[in-house]
Amino acid sequence: MDGDLAAVLGRLKAATSHLPQVLETTSYGTPALKVGRKPLARVKDAATVVLFVPFDEKEMLLSLSPDIYFETDHYKGWPALLVRMDRIGDEELRHRLERIWMRQAPARLVKAWQAARA
Repeated sequence: MDGDLAAVLGRLKAATSHLPQVLETTSYGTPALKVGRKPLARVKDAATVVLFVPFDEKEMLLSLSPDIYFETDHYKGWPALLVRMDRIGDEELRHRLERIWMRQAPARLVKAWQAARA
């Protein structure tokens, strides 16, 4: 794996290290993370990550933080959002991935994780 892609993947893994059952995989030939069979994020290139978010959240983030979040024509109409990795802070990245994980993980896993944190 290219060193730059490995660095981006390292940030994603660090941001999800507190979440159970996050698996490293590949998607379209680049590193990705998923929970079960559902995607959380994938490294698009050394500067960009794709986050899998619902449309309403995608629109909100695009309007609130266009310096961090963006989309290209390829991603219009899809529940996926591009992230400029040099612009997103570690806390924001962790928060976004945690929200995605809570939607994508099986309900029993989310409940167990929430109970363990309480």
